[in-house]
Order: sequence, then C-alpha cells, then structure tokens
Amino acid sequence: MHLNAHLDTYGWRAWKTFPWEATDGLHERGLIDDPRSKAKSVALTDEGARLAEQLFAELFGAADAETD
Repeated sequence: MHLNAHLDTYGWRAWKTFPWEATDGLHERGLIDDPRSKAKSVALTDEGARLAEQLFAELFGAADAETD
C-alpha cells in the first residue's frame, strides 16, 4: 500500500487495488478506514501509514552489504 499512497489535505490515502480480504483485515486491525465505500481510495490511519512505510523499508530498502 505504501507504493501507491499519497498525502492529500485529509491525510494519507491509497488506491483500493487490493483484494477485499486484505483491506478488510487491515480495517479490522485499525490500519485503514472502512474500505467499503464508493471512493476509489482508502484512508490510512496514522499508525497504518507509519507501519506501511516501516515495512516497505524493511522489505525493499537498500541492504547494508559491502561492495568490492
């Protein structure tokens, strides 16, 4: 979700291009607002935005490997 998240005047939002099971689970954990709306994007909570950024860095950040 971090890859397609954007900050607007109301907070962090991400496009709803994910399976309903995934967005429902994120909503149940309090990481996004209710995904069952007509909007094409979903609002991330502050905790959800923080966790998305953290997980993205952990999974896709530059490795601390030495190069020769």
